[in-house]
Formats: sequence, structure tokens, C-alpha cells
Amino acid sequence: MLRIPTVVALLLVVSACSQEESSPPPPPQVSVANPLSRNVVDWDEYIGHFKAPQSVELRARVSGQVTEILFRDGQDVEEGQPLFIIDPRPYKAVLDEAQAAVESAEATHQNAVSIETRSATLAKTSTVSREKLEADQTRLRTATAALNAARAALETAELNYDWTTVRAPISGRVSSRRVSVGDQVQAGTTLLTTVVSLDPIWFVFDGAESFYLKYLRQARQGQRQLSRDFENPIDIRLSDEATFSHRGKMVFVDNAIDLDSGTIRAHAVVDNHDHFLTPGMFGRARLLGSGSYNAMLVPDEAIVARQSLKEVFVLARDDTVTKRAVELGPEVLGLRAVRNGLASTDLVILDHITQLQPGMKVVPRHTAIEPRNADAGSGAAIAAPEPFAATVADER
Repeated sequence: MLRIPTVVALLLVVSACSQEESSPPPPPQVSVANPLSRNVVDWDEYIGHFKAPQSVELRARVSGQVTEILFRDGQDVEEGQPLFIIDPRPYKAVLDEAQAAVESAEATHQNAVSIETRSATLAKTSTVSREKLEADQTRLRTATAALNAARAALETAELNYDWTTVRAPISGRVSSRRVSVGDQVQAGTTLLTTVVSLDPIWFVFDGAESFYLKYLRQARQGQRQLSRDFENPIDIRLSDEATFSHRGKMVFVDNAIDLDSGTIRAHAVVDNHDHFLTPGMFGRARLLGSGSYNAMLVPDEAIVARQSLKEVFVLARDDTVTKRAVELGPEVLGLRAVRNGLASTDLVILDHITQLQPGMKVVPRHTAIEPRNADAGSGAAIAAPEPFAATVADER
């Protein structure tokens, strides 16, 4: 039989265990930090292709036989560079004949001038009849007209002779030859080759009507200038590039929206001094999509997504958890931009997100949010990675 002291001791032990089991767990320890505050600009992305501003179908302007081809298929050429020679001998003969005709007409004209001058002088003293003077004046007018016609024929002959050398009309890149040496070509009909300009080059793309409306409203509010009136910057990357390494500026927005596609055509001009960019090449572009605005930057893992609703947990003054609905923006410096819903003084909870509930007590551990991009320390505008695009506004 247990003695009374032993029973009392057992009861005390059971009571202590029961108190330990019923006591609540300690509040979780969480990391909290103020969001980074940055002035950022948004960029909208488009798919497009490069296009030559000038594309010329080169055709012969005189008929004849091709005697020389002076270029290599696909080479870069300069404006005025000879490309084809059409047999010039017939045109040289016509040119020589026209030059002789001009010399003859000049001699006839000079003689008519002398006779008319002498007749006009003698007519003042009535030595020459009125009829003789009028005949000499008519002869002079005829000689003048003949001289003008001879000079026009000479000019035509010079042009035809010059056109026997077919030159590049623009600087750029020539295609393959469409004729061979010995082929007979017809003026204005036979296609010799094509030439496209390369520097500068256009980047052509179609923008959705919704983006166009956004730009119109931003322009009305003074947030962003229209690309129709201002050379907004545009960055482009090719299919095998990870960064937007090609810079251009907007120069054209079409005057109507296509009814079938609901898009509007636009293009930017891009420097292409090394002729690396080729017409027909596809690329992805990001166009300045907003004016500068202040955004709060937080890590993506601090954001709770509930369908279309995006929330973050914020520490209240009494160390309890509160929820804050936020409007998200693009990725900047490896962090997520928050357009609305956060202030720079808020303490955002960064970890243990799945364990938190509004009103829960926590133990905060203060830390700092740091940019995650390797180039975050650059003073210039910093390109943001995919999937959204933005840059930190240059504050210098």
C-alpha cells in the first residue's frame, strides 16, 4: 500500500506534465526588412524582325549584251560602285555622232548670229531691206533651235552611254546575279540583281491595340511621350542572345489599326555599322512602357498568391502578422516591384510564409533586402531579367 507522501509526489508529477502539454508553442522567429525603394520604368516586349529601309530591284536602263560582272554574289557594296557592264560600243558611236552634230549646229548658229548682226546694223541705214533682215532673223532662230536639239540629243547619248555601266544605287548588300556574261538585257525589263541597305536598319513589329491605348493615355497624363512624336528608346535581343544588346529608337507608328489583327504597325531604327543585323532576322524587343515611378522591391518568395490576389505579410507594431494586398510590377534587380500596397517604412516578413496567419504573434529578426543582380551596383540603368522587363531609373 502506497503511503500518502508517495501519492502526493505522483500527483505533482502528473500535474506538471499536464501543464507542459497544454502550454502554447513559442511564437516563430521570422526575418523582417523594409522593402527597397527605387524609381523604375517599365518596358513592354514585342516580337518583330529586321527590315532593310531600302530594297532596290536593279534593272538595266539600256538594252544590250552583258560584257562584265564586277561583284561577288552577296558582297557589301557602296553607292555608285560599278556592278555590270553592258556593251558600250553602240552607245559610244551614238555619243560621238551626237557630239559632232552639236559642233556642226554650233558653227551654223555662229554664222547665223554674224549674218543677223550685220543685217541689223545695215538696216539702220536702209542699206539692207526689211525683208532681208527678217529672213536673217528667222535663219538665226532656226539655227538656235537646231543647236538646242543637238545639245539635247548629246545629253541623251551621254546618259545612255553612262548607263552601260550599271552602278549600285545605294550602299548595302547585293544579292546574287540574275544574268550572266553574254546575256541580252532589255531596258527597264531585265532584272539584274537586288540591293538592300543595312546601316541603319529597321526593326519592324506589331503592337496590340491595348498597348497603343495605354501609351495614348500615358501621353495625355504626361507620363510618357508617344513614339509617333518622340524617339523613345527600344532594346532588342536576337534569338541566341540572353541580353538586350542592340539599342534603337522609335521613328514610326502607323496611322491606323489593322481591323483583322487588332494591331498597329511600328518600326524603330537601329545602327548596324558592322552589318551584323540582317533583313529578315527575328528578335525580341522591349520598348519603354511607362514613365518613371517609385516602386517597393521585395523577394518573390515573400509574396502570397491567391488566384489573382497578391498579398504580403507585414509586421504590426505589436509584433503580430497582418496581410497587405499589393499590386505587382516587373522584376527589377532580381526582386519583384510592388506598385501599390507597400510603403518604405513597412516591415515585410520574408520567411516562414506558409506558417503565418493574420494576428499571429512572431519574434522578428531584423535584416535587409539586397539586390540580387550581379550588376546591381552599376550607376547606370540596370536591365532586368525575364519574364517582365524594367530598369532602375538613372538618378544621376
